[in-house]
Amino acid sequence: MRTTVGVLFCLYGCIWIACQNDKSGEVVQEIRTGASNADIVRNPVNADGSLDTMRMARITFEETEFDFGEVQEGDMVEHVFSFTNTGKAPLLIDNARSSCGCTVPEWTTEPIEPGGKGVITAKFNTEGRSGEQKKLIYIASNAHPGQTSVSINGMVKPKE
Repeated sequence: MRTTVGVLFCLYGCIWIACQNDKSGEVVQEIRTGASNADIVRNPVNADGSLDTMRMARITFEETEFDFGEVQEGDMVEHVFSFTNTGKAPLLIDNARSSCGCTVPEWTTEPIEPGGKGVITAKFNTEGRSGEQKKLIYIASNAHPGQTSVSINGMVKPKE
């Protein structure tokens, strides 16, 4: 009997907690105030399974390649890649990684609304590197396409 009461009490508690987190009333209110389903649910897949890229975020860089010219080994090269969200949904950058440990990317972490701007900063440490260099930064986001890249290129003169 005691076990049955404990199980029922736990079940009642779970149901009560679940009901407290119900947000359906907020969605109904948004629909009543004129928000369309497309404003509430951002599903880029059509009923036939095809991808509707027109309703997704889109990352458009001002430039995708930067040539830093010629630098001395040991110099730090830094470049800021600016971009705009030219899509129809907020843009979120999930991750940015480089092709090598000598290049460290930093990026805008907050959501970027359609028409908004953001940056990816690439810092390349030339210590221990010489000759022609090309370092890629891979950006993963909710945009279409889901992964894109930018690069910094140039010549590193060896220490004398």
